[in-house]
Parts: sequence; structure tokens; C-alpha cells
Amino acid sequence: MSKRRRTLMVLLGVVVAVAICAALLIGRGFRATTEPTRLEKVVARSVRNLAIPRHARRDKNPLKASAENLQTGRESFLARCANCHGIDGSGVTPMGRSLYPRVPDLRSMETQRLSDGEIHYIIKNGVQLTGMPAWGNAYPDAGDIWRLIIFIRSLRPLTKQEQTEQAAVSSAHYVGSTACEKCHAEIYDRWKKTPMANIVRDPHEHPEAILPNLASNTVAKFSREQIAFVYGSLWKQRYFTKIGDDYYPLPAQWEVKNHVWSKYFVRPGTDWWARYYPPDNMQRPTGPTCDGCHSVGYDIHTKQVAEWNVGCERCHGPGSEHTAHPTRGNIFNPSHMDYVAASDTCIQCHSQGRPLTIPIEGKYYDWPVGYEAGRRLQDYWKLEERSLGTTDFYYFPDGTAHKNRMQGNDFVLSVMYRRGVTCFSCHDAHGTNNYAQLVKPADKLCLDCHGPLSPNGPRTATLEEHTHHKSGSTGSQCIACHMPQIETEGPPNTFVHAHTFRFITPQMTDQYRIPNPCTSCHTDKSTAWATDAMRHWPERSPWRLQ
Repeated sequence: MSKRRRTLMVLLGVVVAVAICAALLIGRGFRATTEPTRLEKVVARSVRNLAIPRHARRDKNPLKASAENLQTGRESFLARCANCHGIDGSGVTPMGRSLYPRVPDLRSMETQRLSDGEIHYIIKNGVQLTGMPAWGNAYPDAGDIWRLIIFIRSLRPLTKQEQTEQAAVSSAHYVGSTACEKCHAEIYDRWKKTPMANIVRDPHEHPEAILPNLASNTVAKFSREQIAFVYGSLWKQRYFTKIGDDYYPLPAQWEVKNHVWSKYFVRPGTDWWARYYPPDNMQRPTGPTCDGCHSVGYDIHTKQVAEWNVGCERCHGPGSEHTAHPTRGNIFNPSHMDYVAASDTCIQCHSQGRPLTIPIEGKYYDWPVGYEAGRRLQDYWKLEERSLGTTDFYYFPDGTAHKNRMQGNDFVLSVMYRRGVTCFSCHDAHGTNNYAQLVKPADKLCLDCHGPLSPNGPRTATLEEHTHHKSGSTGSQCIACHMPQIETEGPPNTFVHAHTFRFITPQMTDQYRIPNPCTSCHTDKSTAWATDAMRHWPERSPWRLQ
């Protein structure tokens, strides 16, 4: 066959193929709702990659993957990328699932196999005929895109080899947080300053741990020598004495905010476990009731711990394999888990519930015995049940918690939890300079995902139109309305923020006696005043006031 004839045959084949594709497309319609076929995905990805210049592909990230660069990259991702790609990079978002071609999963190996230069080129220049915009003009600092790439790299899933290593972690044992310091010095130094690293302190080693003057205690006298451990320093401080191999709570506590002593005793009819113990603090050991959450590796048989305080291995699991030969696979990292398992590393202690088995070897434990990071919390623990419509020891009638240590009970009810937000999307357990170890000040943190005209709300041109308060005022802060301080921390007048992120209306106060943020702040006003004021807010549906 002549060369000319072969060329004509090839051209004819191309024309026929194009005609067939055109017919199929016309028959199917040009709809973004159509799920791309596997062939279309491969072709689109291949064409995109081939269009990247060779010199750009060879570019290397000039920045180190430091904790600071990773955090800055994460902030950029949340501000500009998460609406389409999701906070976890999966692309499973209303926007991402509505584009054609679909938004790629940044965690996938197809994305992670791209070179740093290829990812940089795509972010900077965008991709024609897709929803991927060119972010080059939005990042005046050349390092911003490289920091963003550092965060995208952190989304990489475990390889099969790493998954095999993780499966073998079950044979590892605890080594203590100091073993982590050598390789993670910056994180370790921050963690050492956190309340979690200092929740339990021995006053003989740390005499400054006792906040009040013990001589001022007129509730129930005890001496410094009797105190084996000091518990807490933010809301209340309690004191444990040691008898044999058990610790017991002394009968007085210091209210940090109120600067007064008060009696400490868990009354009958309150915590579920109270009815199983005699009404005497000296017959209520703290091992079953407290120590499991305030330590690492509490052994219910020996009553010994691997480490007091909330150490690294409380969230990352036993670290002997990792410290011996560090790899990404032989330690648990909550940021690599699905959103349920990730938040469960916090919910294990920041919740009110009870073990699935009661009692355990004849004792009643108020923490998930047997759970470690990487395991399924629901196999060990159940949250306290809600009785909607009634106020009980744990909940308001709408299901919002009102007792202390119930952030997890609240959070699992929230829309944010259902959207894949995790506890550490907002909090950094390794420590920050912000209140509650927030990754940013609260009034800035919410704006990473929310803001004027954001798909996540609020649907107003400015924040002032949404809050109806002046910028910078207390009422203009997101947490003032969406996270009111209505959950007790034990002592009177000591409250922490709700974590359902639901707005509690003034009418709910009238109907259910749940404190609302309006009259909690405007204490001289009535619920009727607040309801009437909100009825004149044009952007708010009147049906959401009920």
C-alpha cells in the first residue's frame, strides 16, 4: 500500500472516529452532570500532562517541608482550593462533583505521581476547558504555591508497603513522648507547653503546680504532703492522694476562675458510674474514673501508665517501631485517617459516654478501655444517649450538651462533622499561642472556610450584614452566636463553648430553657426583644427563628 493511501486511510479513520464521538456526544448531550468515562479521564489527564513544558516538569520544590510551611500551605488550600477539592483533597464537594471533568482527588496516586514542577505549573497556569483556574496572579509571593504543594504532598495515602507496616504496629509498645523529641523537636517543644502535657503534675517535682494557698482551704483541710498529683489548671484544680497503688480525689477543689475553694464530690444521680461506688471519695479510685484519659497506656491490671499526661502516643499509638526505624507507615497519624477515625482520637476523651461492656472485670470505667489510635472507637465506647425534648444531666432538650467534657457529643451532630471537618481542622494538639490551641485566632479561623458570599455561607456581601454588629465587636465574632459559652466546666459561672455550631434562637430559650447567645450577651433585654429584632433582618428566613 502506497504511503499516500495509508495517509488517506488514517485520515479517514480519524474522521470516522470524530464523527462517532460527535454523534455520541450529541446524543448524550453536553451536560456537566454526566459522569466521565474511564477513557475520558485517562485522555483528559494525559493531554493535560503532555501540555506541561519539559522545563517546568523538572522544577523541584525549593522549600523544606517544615511545620510552618505545611501550615501556611494548608491555610492557602482552605482559602482557595477547599471549595472544589474539599478540606481533605478528595474532591467530593458540591462544586467538585458538578464540574466536568470532575475535580481530581489530590490524594490519589495519579496526582501524587506528578512532579513538584508539574503540580506548580497546573496551579499557576490553570487548565483550559476545565474548572481549574490559574492562581498565578493570586499568589504574588513565589513561595506561596510551593507551600501549597507541601500541603498537597501531605495528603498522599499510605502505599501498600506502608499499609503492611501499619498492620504490624499492633506489636509495638509505648516508649514515651521524650523518644519523639529527637526527630520532632519543634513540635515537642510546643506540646510541652500545652495543658494536655501538664494536666497531671507531681507537686513534689513541680511545687508551682499548686495554684492556691492551701492554708486558705476551709472546705476540707489537707496538706501538701498528702497531694500525690495535681489535676488541672484552667477551669478547676483537683488534688489526688495515693493509697497503696491507687489514687483517690481529695474532697476539695480550687475554682480557678472564681478564686474560691469548693467541695469536690460526685453526687448520686449525676455521672452514670456514681451509683456503683460508695458515697466516699476514699472509696472511689481515679484509675477507673479519670486516669485512663489523663495518661498514655493505663493498664487496668497493673494500674501503671506508660506516661502521665496526654502524650504523643495517646493520639499516634505505640511508637517503639517508629522510633527504631522511622517510616510513614509504622506510626498512626490522624491526618491520614478518614474523618471519623481522625476525630475519634479526640472524642475518646472529649466526650461523655460509657464502655460497651459494663462492668469490666468487676469495675466501672468512665473511659474507653482498650482503645488505641488506629482502632475503631465504636468497638469500645458509646456516647451518652439523648432524650430529645427533656433536660437531663448531660443534654439540653435539643441535644446540645450542657455538661463539661462533651465537645465530641456536640461535634458529631454538626454539619461540619458531616462534611469531613475534623477536630484538628481547628485545633492543633501540638500547641499554639491561641486560645484552646486553635490554629488561628477564632475570629480569623472561621473565615478560612466561611466568608461573604462563600458557598459555605454566610450569603451576604459583608460580615456586618450577616452579624448585624459592628466589625470587631463581640457580636461580630462567629463563635459568639454559633458557639455560645453555655456548657459548664464544673464550678459555677465557668462555661465552655458549644460545638454543634447551631444557632440557638431566643424562642428555643422560651420553649426549652436553653440559653441563647442574644440575651446571654444583652442581659438587659428579653427574648421577645431579640426575636423581634431578628425578624427585621432581611437575609434571615423567618422559619429559622422558630
